[in-house]
Amino acid sequence: MTGTRSGRLVGGPFWRWRRNPLRRHSDVLEAWVVLAVWTATLVGGLLAGWWAGATVDHTFAERRSALHVVSAELTESGAGGTPSGGGSPLVGDDAGKVWVTVRWTAADGSVHTGLATAVPTATAGSRLPVWVDRGERVAAPPTGRSEATLDSVVAAVLVAPLAATAVWSAGEVLRGRLMRRRLAEWDAEWRRIGPQWRNFSDGRG
Repeated sequence: MTGTRSGRLVGGPFWRWRRNPLRRHSDVLEAWVVLAVWTATLVGGLLAGWWAGATVDHTFAERRSALHVVSAELTESGAGGTPSGGGSPLVGDDAGKVWVTVRWTAADGSVHTGLATAVPTATAGSRLPVWVDRGERVAAPPTGRSEATLDSVVAAVLVAPLAATAVWSAGEVLRGRLMRRRLAEWDAEWRRIGPQWRNFSDGRG
């Protein structure tokens, strides 16, 4: 029982670091490979998750910085607008709203027009906030900070285990090659020692 418990304590790949007459160079190499794989799996997974989250957050931040809100004036009433149909690619969920032409003045004094959605009861001359890009074109509203943070966290949570699994799989492939090499070494050693062992067993040693 004691031997079994001791074996468990020193078991695993790291027994190959201890001095042992049966230890081979490939045994030591495999122990280092296992340690490197475990480390790379943990660190690589964390770094990949952090990178994915940071990339998503940076993308949202860039989009927010590229857009700004203007106060646009309706040039027509909502009653004469075209139903948006909801789910507009420009302004999101606009069920029950209509497309109307709006006009606004940019910071440089130039006047621009575009299409935006408004409630059917909106009157000509009323104003509404509209998101526009640097080219003064109507654009979809940017993702809110809370939603962007959530998406960044989700991206990190999804990417981290995938990256860790990829690193672990690569390590297992390398360990498999080392195992085949070690078995080949054992086979060659047995072919050399086997006949001597049989002679000794037959009393001819």
